[in-house]
Amino acid sequence: VQDTSSSSAAAAPAAVSAASATTDLRSLSMSEVKDLLLDLLPRMTGKEEEFRTVEHYVNLLEEQYSPPQTLDFLNLAMTGTWQLLFSTNLRRGSKLKIRLRELTQRVETIGLKGRVNNVALWDVALDPSSDVFDASGIFSVKCTYSINQGARMVVDLDGHTIELAKGSKLPKDVPAVIASIHGAMPPELFDPSEHAMDTTYLDGDLRIVRYTGPKYEGARDIFIRSGSLEINPVAPDAA
Repeated sequence: VQDTSSSSAAAAPAAVSAASATTDLRSLSMSEVKDLLLDLLPRMTGKEEEFRTVEHYVNLLEEQYSPPQTLDFLNLAMTGTWQLLFSTNLRRGSKLKIRLRELTQRVETIGLKGRVNNVALWDVALDPSSDVFDASGIFSVKCTYSINQGARMVVDLDGHTIELAKGSKLPKDVPAVIASIHGAMPPELFDPSEHAMDTTYLDGDLRIVRYTGPKYEGARDIFIRSGSLEINPVAPDAA
C-alpha cells in the first residue's frame, strides 16, 4: 500500500491558499478587479498560472456585470475603436516571420445592425532566413452584424482586404503573407462567420466578448478602447 499522507498534506495548504485567494478576490470591487486585470495582461509571460488568474478576474467581472437596459445605451458604449489586449484563442505557426504591431476592432452601430472591422497592422520578413521585416501593411476583416436577442451580435463575414504600406517591399507570394497573418491572429477575428458575439463586460474603456458558434465556442477576447489607457508592460518595481 502506497503512503500518500505526505502528498495529501502538501496538497492541502495549496488548496486552502487557492480558496483563500478566491475569497479575497470576491471581496474586491469591480474597479479593483479591473485594475488587477489590466495590470497583469501586458506583463504576461505565458505561464499557466497567469492564464488561470486572468480567468478568475474575467469571471468575477462577468458575475458582477449589469448589462445596459436599452439598445441605445449599449450602442453608445460599444461604438468606437477597440484594441485587442488578450485572447484565449491565440495560436502559433507561420511559414514566414511575422509580427502584428496592433490589432483593433472598429464597431459601428446602426440600431439592431452594424459593422465590425478587425484591422491588423503587420510586418513580414519575406526571406525566412532573415530577421529584416521588409514588407508591411494593413489587413482588414470586414463584417456586418445583427442583434437578434438581448445583446448577442450575430456576425457575417463580408470579406478580407490587404494593403501595403508606403515603401513596403512587394511580396511575391501574397497568399503566404495572408496565411501568416491568419496564423498570427486569433481565428475568431480572422473569420467570425457562423458565430455570435456576447458582450459579457462593458464600460467606458474595457470590453470583454465571448463567442458562441461551432468552432470557437467559449473563446473570449479582451479589448481596451484605443487611446483610453496607457499600458506599461514593465512592473513598477522592475524599473
